[in-house]
Amino acid sequence: MSDERLIRRVAVLGAGTMGHGIAQVAAMNGYGVTLFDIDFVAAENGLQKIRKNLEKGVQLGKVADATRETALAALRTSTDLAEAVGEVDLVIEAAPESMELKKRIFTDVEAHAPTEAILASNTSSLSIGEIADQLAHPARFLGLHFFNPVHLMQLVEVVHGPRTDGEVLDAAIRWVERLDREPIVVKDSPGFASSRLGVVLGLEAMRMVEEGVASPEDIDRAMELGYRHPMGPLKLTDLVGLDVRLGIARYLHATLGSEAFRPPEILERMVAEGRTGKKAGSGFYDWGEG
Repeated sequence: MSDERLIRRVAVLGAGTMGHGIAQVAAMNGYGVTLFDIDFVAAENGLQKIRKNLEKGVQLGKVADATRETALAALRTSTDLAEAVGEVDLVIEAAPESMELKKRIFTDVEAHAPTEAILASNTSSLSIGEIADQLAHPARFLGLHFFNPVHLMQLVEVVHGPRTDGEVLDAAIRWVERLDREPIVVKDSPGFASSRLGVVLGLEAMRMVEEGVASPEDIDRAMELGYRHPMGPLKLTDLVGLDVRLGIARYLHATLGSEAFRPPEILERMVAEGRTGKKAGSGFYDWGEG
């Protein structure tokens, strides 16, 4: 089974921040892409954000006009799951971090996708093995964890579950490489590599704010200038979403049993107040309207 035959068309489920980013990168690299969302407006908004990203790339001289036009021609949206996955070679789910939601999605996907299609989740921390438990063919399931913003970030975690077939893993790695991204292979473990390390750093930075050690700006500057991180842990938390980070922290604390992942009181309070980061206009930073 060649990778050429295996992956030609892709369906991305969920048109939010991660979903439309994955769809954009796949379309820019020559793959036909269906961007699915249960909400028509969300699907169209995702497509508009892709257009905006591509246009900005052209203006900055980072995207060729021909690439923009080819990518847009390769993209379509759908609100019909059976139609979206019915003739694809790879399905990538980019729904919210809920185990039950992801299980329901893949139960429906398996009923409509071709039997040879690879099924993948963009989860940043949830168990690949557990999501696959209810599938009739768990050997074709794995994790493909992209990073935000997808069109700029090079890393992709390729997560093999306990029953992922080796040929499926190899095909997924080749596909990631064809997107001009860097794959790392990670065993199915809570938080994988990136979330487990990144979340604990972010939580400790929050505790430092809580204790008055330093301001969010100075804590971030310490990591940016002292350790060459492109973005400090608190600004990154604002970008990802404090609610998203809270959900991951709770999951890792429960599954790993480490106090390092216990959510700080400041995080619990800010999420309860609706200060969830950039998308809400405020978090550890004031992002203003929009």
